[in-house]
Amino acid sequence: MSSAEKKPVEIKSVNINALIFDLKKLLVRIIRESIEFRLDLTGRPLIILADVGEMEQVLINLASNARDAMPEGGRLTISTGLEEIDEEFVAAYGYGKPGKYAFITVTDTGKGMDAEIRKKIFEPFFTTKGVGEGTGLGLAISYGIIEQHDGFIRVYSEPGHGTVFKIFLPLSKETATEDKKADPAASVMGGNETVLVAEDEASLRKLARTILESFGYSVILAVDGEDAITKFMENRERINLVLLDMIMPKKSGKEVREVIIKVDPRMKVLFVSGYAMENITYKELVETGFDLIHKPFRPKDLLLKIREVLDR
Repeated sequence: MSSAEKKPVEIKSVNINALIFDLKKLLVRIIRESIEFRLDLTGRPLIILADVGEMEQVLINLASNARDAMPEGGRLTISTGLEEIDEEFVAAYGYGKPGKYAFITVTDTGKGMDAEIRKKIFEPFFTTKGVGEGTGLGLAISYGIIEQHDGFIRVYSEPGHGTVFKIFLPLSKETATEDKKADPAASVMGGNETVLVAEDEASLRKLARTILESFGYSVILAVDGEDAITKFMENRERINLVLLDMIMPKKSGKEVREVIIKVDPRMKVLFVSGYAMENITYKELVETGFDLIHKPFRPKDLLLKIREVLDR
């Protein structure tokens, strides 16, 4: 369809959960039988102002990308929730506007992508597919649609560990006001403990350090799993908590934790995850007593979670 014939955008109040639920049959047909399809929708209504057709197009694009990333089969999970973005979040990540957002995550257990591909993923005509297998326009179009709806979209991925797209869309005013009383402002506490932060992404390492140091903590940084173990061994007398990214080069967060716990069974560990990971679902982690915080986290949430774990 040329831009001249483009149908007019029809913006109306849409419950994101209902829209995804209604689209389920079609998505299941897109992804093929070797892929397990899961929905994990929040129990609360998430009302946004949107063009239904365009939102469906975004979900279809993301589902077909996920299918192509899992030629041998796998799992596709679509989940929804509510996120409040504050000034600190905007300052920390350099995107978004403060307010309440519905978020949709589309997670696959496929081959994942490296930093180079992640950087280009939303560019028009960028594609990792062979000639004749698609133009690579899908994600650029999706990006444009989300932007038109005053939302934003982020991608988390590592080679061999699948991909997560996280879409934020502003909640419509009606929903936002009903929720006013839902979030009692917990007071953010700092501390004087020492935290080892293991994160392979430089910008997130820097962010965690800035947040923690500005609230009084001492911070030791590690760039990958092996570095985390080395730094822990060198400084273990003074470390009170280890903040571990789940997926890092050289050793995963889980592997690092196993080594640390052998050395010091009482050491406190907080995992950071950019996505609902393959084989380690959020529920499994929580049920086995692991502490976990999801990226992108608000500075406030990180501080509250760290304090909660330290004070136990």
